[in-house]
Amino acid sequence: MTALVANALDAYQRLEVETGVAAASPQRLVVMLYDGAVKAIYTARAAMARGDVAGRGAAISKAIAIVDEGLRCALDLKAGGEIAANLAALYDYIVNRLLYANLKQDEASLEEAARLLGELKSAWEVLDRKGQGASAGASTDEGRPALSYGRA
Repeated sequence: MTALVANALDAYQRLEVETGVAAASPQRLVVMLYDGAVKAIYTARAAMARGDVAGRGAAISKAIAIVDEGLRCALDLKAGGEIAANLAALYDYIVNRLLYANLKQDEASLEEAARLLGELKSAWEVLDRKGQGASAGASTDEGRPALSYGRA
């Protein structure tokens, strides 16, 4: 019975994420990516505490994929200018901390990556709230936000 409940919960969570993504603004999508990366890091910390090497590796790999393939790939370096370039460099640093954490089983590196991503997430949450209040205004000709994430 517990496997049935776990499968039902997994299906519900997938549906909730898919529904949230379909209705999300570009800023909200970025927040969701940060949230997923931070959750993966906390999953890695729990696996590390249990001595679960495979679980730790899988969770850190998930966090790296979110940062590398989600956040970094979504950067529009041309439109985002210096801000986008600085974010790209910070993402490189975070990925390196995550790789180091996995290689050396270093919880402090996981904490640092989670803290940095959490701070960035907080900033994007503010942008998302401001964007909800004024949907017109700071956008490009294509209707995209004029910050560093230009792909909608």
